[in-house]
Amino acid sequence: MGAFTMAQNLPVNPDLVAHKQSLTLPLFEIVSYLVSNLGKKLTAYIGNATDTRTVEHWLSGISPYRDNELRLRFAYHLVVLLREVESSQVVRAWLTGINPELGDRVALRVLKEGALETVGPAVLSAARLFAAGSCS
Repeated sequence: MGAFTMAQNLPVNPDLVAHKQSLTLPLFEIVSYLVSNLGKKLTAYIGNATDTRTVEHWLSGISPYRDNELRLRFAYHLVVLLREVESSQVVRAWLTGINPELGDRVALRVLKEGALETVGPAVLSAARLFAAGSCS
């Protein structure tokens, strides 16, 4: 049995799939998914846009600044991961509500105010814990 055949029999890890998609999908698909699950206002907030017209530009293929693109891609990873186990409404509530895993801070505010490489791991860990708890 070759390595390829063995890899096909491994269970799919939704977290890894979300991560890969967040890195490989075109940005307009990332933004479209975020808009469909979070709405334009939250998507704009995530991408540090001043208004929702900017989101329309992203949907048409205009790229944001690199840091903002990274935040959008990271948010996509979070939303896909959480949508595996919860509705869009619950995902929005998780992102905008006080989170005990983040020291009673709001996940989106933590992401907006901190450097992604610094705060990203904590937010992703909190999302993973929430998703795992939703499965039990």
